[in-house]
Amino acid sequence: MRFLLDTNILIPLEDSKVILEPSLTNLIRLAMQNRHDLLYHPASERDIARDTDAIRREQTLTRITRYQRLNNPPPCPWNTDSTNDNDACDNDILFALERNAVHALVTEDRDLHTKAKARGLQNRVYYIQTAEEWLKRLHSEQRITLPNIHEANLYELIVDDAFFDSLRTGYNGFNEWFARASRSGRRAWVYGSTREPQAICIYDTQVDETVTDCGKILSGKSLKLCTFKVAESVRGRKIGELFLKAAFRYATDNRLENIFITTLPYEQHLVDLLHDFGFEEIGQYNGDTVYVKSHPVLAPVNPAISAFEYHRLYFPHYRHDNSVKKFIVPIQPIYHQILFPEYQMPQLELPLVTSQDNIGNAIKLAYLSHAQVNNVHKGDIILFYRSMDLKSITSIAVVEDFMASEDEEEIARMVSRRTVYNMNEISIMAEKITKVILFRLTKHFHNPVNYVWLKTNRIVTGPIQTIRTIDDMKFDKIIEHAD
Repeated sequence: MRFLLDTNILIPLEDSKVILEPSLTNLIRLAMQNRHDLLYHPASERDIARDTDAIRREQTLTRITRYQRLNNPPPCPWNTDSTNDNDACDNDILFALERNAVHALVTEDRDLHTKAKARGLQNRVYYIQTAEEWLKRLHSEQRITLPNIHEANLYELIVDDAFFDSLRTGYNGFNEWFARASRSGRRAWVYGSTREPQAICIYDTQVDETVTDCGKILSGKSLKLCTFKVAESVRGRKIGELFLKAAFRYATDNRLENIFITTLPYEQHLVDLLHDFGFEEIGQYNGDTVYVKSHPVLAPVNPAISAFEYHRLYFPHYRHDNSVKKFIVPIQPIYHQILFPEYQMPQLELPLVTSQDNIGNAIKLAYLSHAQVNNVHKGDIILFYRSMDLKSITSIAVVEDFMASEDEEEIARMVSRRTVYNMNEISIMAEKITKVILFRLTKHFHNPVNYVWLKTNRIVTGPIQTIRTIDDMKFDKIIEHAD
């Protein structure tokens, strides 16, 4: 896009004695970094030429040439012989905007904003801060914060560490590739310390990338998982799911349309994990197999597949038509925190049960209850209501499986490492028929839906103490409020 900078933006930018506002320096940085054109109008030269400080005038006129000059702008028909010099400059600048010489004008001049509104141009004239916010929304990368992993620059890692030996064995020239990736500013999600990583996922955003030997291109912006390694010593801690959770959220927050990764033939465990979360094999690239997951920004229409298969393929999207039941599921704070440790609520933090820390790494989780409910099916939607303290619906998930049983061993086999309960607790629960819901966490809501709102809007009529169904209209109201 092309941004026209008003004179009152140019002068402080080119005056070395002026301390610049952070929003202005960030605006210029974002524009240049993302290849937007910054222009000035010849009228600004006339404006600057009226500066009585000769040294400052000449310095400013010399320095503004680092920006692009708007060539041959049309003369403003509003100007007359009686228009003063200042107004004439403003009018020339605004008329260039009206004639679509540029996309937008950035100015701190309130009178110019008033004139723009009178001519119906107010939506294309920005103060510095609003222009900065606009470019931040367009371009600023959204980082991911999750418990148990942290983000690191590749240059913080020691490539000669034994952790990378298997990668060196599998990929000829790994060290050289790592050096190039490090120099380009690439980053990774790391489990363990930077000096002694136990698992790592190196990632990169790519545009219109050719991903197979036969020339298949992933159109638009995609997330590439360049290196995906989990050490044997931490297998079983759901680190793979944790990295995929980070990848899905990163792709969602940054509006990336695809996620892809290459694997070697012996990486069957990784292949199984990828397939389970909707990655599909699309071909070969330099001897590796390429797997791609479609990650559309907008929910696709595909009525031919089941609700659960839709969620698996198009996560984070989910089907919520009238063939899908919706449930509100209460969960106590301590269990909520163990299952969803990334849910940020510092004012109500509780100590985690350390033996259960790894459960929160997963996307695939389990919920056990004695609720009188039997009509839960694969692909149904559950809304988790954190009881006692927050008293709000915080999260949404999709059901993967459902079972009712009194057999403690059967329950234990089904929930495996997906539940907050240990074997003793499962044995106690199994003294009565226990409902087991296996689910996949979809997301946490930006705006938790509290009990007062639920009751005021007649979603519920009394305390939420057990699982309950809600109709489509109530569900839609909740989602509209939560998002």
